[in-house]
Amino acid sequence: MLLGLTIRDVVLIDRLTLAFRPGLCVLTGETGAGKSILLDALGLALGRRAEAGLVRAGAKEAAVSAEFAVGRNHPAHAILREAGLDGDGETIVLRRLLATDGRSRAFVNDAPSSIGLLRELGDSLVEIVPGRSRKPGTTGVPRGSAKPKPRGFSPRAAKRRICCATTSMSSGR
Repeated sequence: MLLGLTIRDVVLIDRLTLAFRPGLCVLTGETGAGKSILLDALGLALGRRAEAGLVRAGAKEAAVSAEFAVGRNHPAHAILREAGLDGDGETIVLRRLLATDGRSRAFVNDAPSSIGLLRELGDSLVEIVPGRSRKPGTTGVPRGSAKPKPRGFSPRAAKRRICCATTSMSSGR
């Protein structure tokens, strides 16, 4: 589960710290409110492609960190152990620094890491799904479809959703 997101010098954001509570968290807002900026920042921490244009004008570098609570049997622990990092804690912190020249540095639990490891961990921890997009080659089922769907759920209700898939969330608690 995503516990928190800390953003510094990303696009229009000077400094921002978000704390998330257990359960469904939905980002909503008018066009231009900044939802995409938050998702781009989270993507940086998850090892997604970085562009120098994400660094706020006048800043030397952007920084994003995402903290996750993970169950003991979560696949992220095996990924950490395979990479030679401590994989026994109940939290994982992914952090990325992006310079104005486009170069970036990655950290996992404050240890220097590769972007590839960040991406692999990110893929095991989070799925970011644009609300109205469709996967190429599918039969028209909305990409945002997840089973089981909560009662009253409408994929058109929000333009973007963040689904944090962890063992604790899928185990029925």
